[in-house]
Amino acid sequence: MLTRQRQRLHAPPAFLLALWCCLLLTLLSSGCNEQAEPETKAATTTTTTSAPKGPLTLAMPANGAYTGAYVDFGEGEAQVTYDALTAFEQMTGKHQAVIAFGNFWGDQAFPTKTVRIVAGYGAVPLIFWSPWDKPYEESRGPDRFKLPDILAGKWDAYIDAWAEGAKNYGKPLLVTWGLEMNGTWFPWSGCFYGGGKVVGHNNGHPLYEGPETFKQAYRYVVDRVRAKKATNVLWGFHANNFSTPRTAWNHMASYYPGKEYVDWLGLSVYGKMSKSEGWADFVAMIDEPYKEIAKLDPNKPIFLAEWGVGEFPPADKAGFITKAFNLIPTQYPRVRLAVYWHERWENGDGSFSNLRVNSSPEALEAYKTGVAAPYWIDRPQFAPQTPTH
Repeated sequence: MLTRQRQRLHAPPAFLLALWCCLLLTLLSSGCNEQAEPETKAATTTTTTSAPKGPLTLAMPANGAYTGAYVDFGEGEAQVTYDALTAFEQMTGKHQAVIAFGNFWGDQAFPTKTVRIVAGYGAVPLIFWSPWDKPYEESRGPDRFKLPDILAGKWDAYIDAWAEGAKNYGKPLLVTWGLEMNGTWFPWSGCFYGGGKVVGHNNGHPLYEGPETFKQAYRYVVDRVRAKKATNVLWGFHANNFSTPRTAWNHMASYYPGKEYVDWLGLSVYGKMSKSEGWADFVAMIDEPYKEIAKLDPNKPIFLAEWGVGEFPPADKAGFITKAFNLIPTQYPRVRLAVYWHERWENGDGSFSNLRVNSSPEALEAYKTGVAAPYWIDRPQFAPQTPTH
């Protein structure tokens, strides 16, 4: 990561002090009633002077797509820092319209400080709100936030408090609850709650216990948050690009909670992330999943809620990134946001997965060149909020 240089200030000549004091008194007398939190001041730079009044929502661009990133903060998915955001922007040459981070139920709190940091940077927060307990390790199975316990009301107080925090924040929030449920690595995955056991039918189609349990929990949580009037939340249905296992019961459609509960459709689209995996180009990782998720609703915007690829020479990471930026506008036009996962971590076997955009000079140049195109919108746009639920 790049570091920001501190600027040294030199003391002014003495004869200027009196003049500065007069100017300071004038400014204080005229502006004392215009104080605002730092994040509010920064966020207003993304709107015009004729911005609509009243509650706002994130507007989906008619042409183009928002830039977004999860930045490697070094202390876990929830520890967002302003310095890391500005350093990433300095390195890539592009401001980010959306900043993603994790918010886990094990912390039992709405991330007030974090969303303010993101707003202060001038972006919209994307919260991966996960019913997950410490130590936040994958492939451990259900923990104390079991889906039946959520449905039984055991965590109502926490959900309500979280909703109050979201409501009090007031600005638009992108939230995905229970992401990548069609995999086997998270404790809310359908495989842990009956999997493909048929529990009924709908219009001649079987209903499966695992996906049905997830859908019920998703709707339950959204209903409670909405009951607290947190209307600034835009809810995402966020699936992995390929289901694991790849069986009929585990398809994305089996988990879809319905259009009334979803504002945007999200995908995780990764290339090679570990040395044990084979290499695949961007099209191979997005084409089929894009078509699959697009069928869930003909109108809702599609987000690459996570995308990225590791550095594994001689494989062409720069080519993967270049192809993504070049092909999304033409072949995947419903994508309205792409959030790059900029992180490096060590695996259990001592190898590293380096998804950072600067994992090599070639990768960084590919990212900088691709994201520089005007198609990629670097500031959020807002519109009047229209009640739809």
